[in-house]
Amino acid sequence: MFPNGWMSLPVVLVILGMAGEARSQGWAEKMLSAGLAHDFGTVPRGAQLLHQFPITNIYAVRMEITAVQPGCGCVSASAAKRVLEPKESTTIDVRMDASRFQGPKSVGVRVSVGPEFVSSAELRVSANSRSDIVFNPGQIQFGVVSAGTGASQSVDVEYAGNLDLSFSDVVVNNAPVEAKLSELYRKPGRIGYQVRTTLKPSAPPGAFKELIYLKTNDPAMPLVGLLVEGTVQSAMSMSPSGLSLGSVGAGDILTRRVVVRGTQPFAIQAVEGTGDGVELAGPLPANEASVHTLGFKITVPASGAIKRELRIKTSGQETPLTLQIDGQVGP
Repeated sequence: MFPNGWMSLPVVLVILGMAGEARSQGWAEKMLSAGLAHDFGTVPRGAQLLHQFPITNIYAVRMEITAVQPGCGCVSASAAKRVLEPKESTTIDVRMDASRFQGPKSVGVRVSVGPEFVSSAELRVSANSRSDIVFNPGQIQFGVVSAGTGASQSVDVEYAGNLDLSFSDVVVNNAPVEAKLSELYRKPGRIGYQVRTTLKPSAPPGAFKELIYLKTNDPAMPLVGLLVEGTVQSAMSMSPSGLSLGSVGAGDILTRRVVVRGTQPFAIQAVEGTGDGVELAGPLPANEASVHTLGFKITVPASGAIKRELRIKTSGQETPLTLQIDGQVGP
């Protein structure tokens, strides 16, 4: 059952309504209002494909994505976040490996949401793997790169066929990279190009997954998507990156800890934004170290939402680390 009187009448009605919908169209589908299907179109053999389906908890109770099950070994899928508070969003990341099939392919991915009452939605991805064009390797993978250092990776594009195929440009859109396209060879029945990408030193910290596009002169495939992926590691990092308190009782006193890490020893100089119910649980560390643990004592107010932002200043970088604290005072 539900602790501390959590199961109020409005919540009961919401859940009963959801259970009724599950017998008809499935209330989980309503959480995926941006669409249940994505077509990658015609892609080179070997391409690694990615589409992120947005999913939002539109209900008045916490939801958990309990299972994400692809229907083929050529597809993998995962939820970027498993538990969603009301109105919170995340993505279902679906990857398709075009080296695992030739020609057209359509695969379903079942997403189940619960756990008290369970409903499922069926996502679908499709692609046409074109065997006369090959990516080697199938994507740009930078791995983990220290912020400000940059890095370079390349992919060879090979064509075998009768077309006078040309690649003219690379469109990077929002990817934090610069890209250069060069023709390696052109002989009867075979054409080779190379795409060389360089991670911008200004790339912001964090993981990124973006598609860049190669322009071609083939009307059947004017744009060819190439997945670019990596993680820019800041000189400073914080775990967890934020404190989500969830639903808490009025007057509760909570203790939470945050671990701050650096690539070099550093000092915690100050924590700005404390007060009004949010305090440090102890003194600031006096020494320099590569890892510091900060404790916080949080006194829950009588009612309303909890929204706080703390700024942790360190000797490791000029920009303070930002710690968001959020929650909701329950009944």
